[in-house]
Amino acid sequence: MKRTFASFVLLFILTCQIAGAASVSVKNLRLWNAPDSTRVVLDLSSSVEHRITMFSNPPRVAIDLRGGKLYSGLPKTVKNNPYIKRFRYGQFDKNVVRIVIDLKREVKVKSFQLKPNASYGYRLVVDLFDKYSASPAPATIARPKPVTPGGKIVVAIDAGHGGEDPGALGKKYKTKEKTVVLSIARELEKLLAKDKNFKPYLVRNSDYYVALRNRTRLASQQNAHLFISIHADAFKNSKARGASVFTLSDRGATSEMARWLANKENSSDLAGGVSIKDKDDYTAKTLFDLSKDKTMEYSLIFGKSIHKELGKFARMHKKNVEQARFVVLKTPNIASVLVETGFISNPGEEKKLRSKSYQKKIARAIYQGIKDFRKKHPEWFLDS
Repeated sequence: MKRTFASFVLLFILTCQIAGAASVSVKNLRLWNAPDSTRVVLDLSSSVEHRITMFSNPPRVAIDLRGGKLYSGLPKTVKNNPYIKRFRYGQFDKNVVRIVIDLKREVKVKSFQLKPNASYGYRLVVDLFDKYSASPAPATIARPKPVTPGGKIVVAIDAGHGGEDPGALGKKYKTKEKTVVLSIARELEKLLAKDKNFKPYLVRNSDYYVALRNRTRLASQQNAHLFISIHADAFKNSKARGASVFTLSDRGATSEMARWLANKENSSDLAGGVSIKDKDDYTAKTLFDLSKDKTMEYSLIFGKSIHKELGKFARMHKKNVEQARFVVLKTPNIASVLVETGFISNPGEEKKLRSKSYQKKIARAIYQGIKDFRKKHPEWFLDS
């Protein structure tokens, strides 16, 4: 009797598992176009067992989902995409749904799953890259070229998050951090472009995600002398407020809040399929390189210039520049800061951050901080 009951329980569990697998629904399919890739995102009702298969003549990618169920109305046609012609959907066998991506050319593929966040549920991400494009070179530690008389200082402006990673989400208006910071970054770009002493470079100029390591790699390729990462974060306590300026630390965070924010920002690379361990190992190695030059010293001075200008009109979360192990600030030889423009989780600050006039104030304060640093520390650009 006990054996019969145990067999019944086991059969019941297996039946539930199979039923659960069969209930995975593909609710939507979305595309994010970046300069060097296209991201295909499947919105799912839960995690799913999947398989990616590449075909040629003609080139295509098959995505097989075990126990999948397709919603009606999924997109089939694609316009103005360098890789994708169209999508096709069908039942591969009784347990597997197949999505076929018909391609214009051969590609390299990377896939991974994402857990729910503030904006989206479970997702399967399929990234498409040009098959014959070179793999991104690791960020070099070569110094940027010194600024010659009449030359321009290159300022890399990094709007945090983007694409599948919305960043923080406002509680009252559901404002997305990625949208606010891109707007501020564009305002800063305009100010710098009008100044004969500077050449701005936007790390991302539209709504797509750039991996944290690639952000600094791109800045280095542009011969950047300064790097500014712009954010608008959230905290579990909606009363938290105030802008902050951060630089990289080689000794841990200067406060619990700084540590929490660094961990949160660093985890955004999960949206790019990068593991936390990879970043920890890479950051530890880079800190050794940074300790051998003056990057951390001048980054802190640079941060103080921006902190001072922001404090003239904005409430500051802390009286001083804070430090933590932000992966995006790790590049040797580029003075780098991260600016948290406020807490988007605070309804009052969320309302301000949505305002175009307030965004322009923030951009101008950062711009004035850049000018002040250039005026007081020309040696950084001559010795770069």
